[in-house]
Amino acid sequence: MKTCTAQEAYLKKQTIRKFQIRFFRIFVLLAFLTLWQCASDLGWIDSFIFSSPVKVVRTFYNLMKDHSLPMHIGVTLAETLISFVLTMFFTVLTAILLWIFPKFAEVTEPYFVVLNSLPKSALAPLLIVWLGANMKTIIIAGMSVAIFGSIISLYQGFQEVSQEKMKLIYTLGGKKYQVLLKVVLPASTPYLLSTLKVDIGLCLVGVIIGEFIGARQGLGYLIIYSSQVFKLDWLIMSIVILCVIAMILYQGLCVLEKWYTKKK
Repeated sequence: MKTCTAQEAYLKKQTIRKFQIRFFRIFVLLAFLTLWQCASDLGWIDSFIFSSPVKVVRTFYNLMKDHSLPMHIGVTLAETLISFVLTMFFTVLTAILLWIFPKFAEVTEPYFVVLNSLPKSALAPLLIVWLGANMKTIIIAGMSVAIFGSIISLYQGFQEVSQEKMKLIYTLGGKKYQVLLKVVLPASTPYLLSTLKVDIGLCLVGVIIGEFIGARQGLGYLIIYSSQVFKLDWLIMSIVILCVIAMILYQGLCVLEKWYTKKK
């Protein structure tokens, strides 16, 4: 009974803690929005430059009403998801090839490090020149921000897999592909999920960079256009929408990670 009581007390404490965290998260957001609105209404800040929550909501409603905003959101979301899926595919494929051919990995490692360190905003104009201003170019721009770091992280995860387990498979007559399928990939799944949670945000950043330079649709284009014509309500609304999209995509991957952890 004592153990059960202690466990119940611990679970209750954890529930209260989670409730407190959620409460303060919502409180901080509401406090920020209230302060922002009050500062705009009282003239503490220039409402033309900094806008206000009411103006942002009104702008969002008007653009949703004329059906222009859903198109921009849909384009950015589609480009981000395609970029993310392709990044995930090529990350896993490249990491597997590096693991299968360790000499090739040793040769290419410094190049991956350099490419990962390169400011990707410098690549976007070059991609536009090479491939043209189209959706394909923007997707590649999104991939370029995430893929090199992802390959490095996942390959390092492969390297940290227990050597004893792999030797056991080899001792029992197993082949390298069996070691990969039975040991390396299952053991590296947590690394992959952690990497993907970072990649989804990086892909979104890369897509926006591409839209800044060579797009006529999408939230990145809307941000650049609104800054050029001084429609700052549009600009701030677009940034808010990007924050919401990033949060939803990240939380979706967190749910996937929790599901995998429970299943395991």
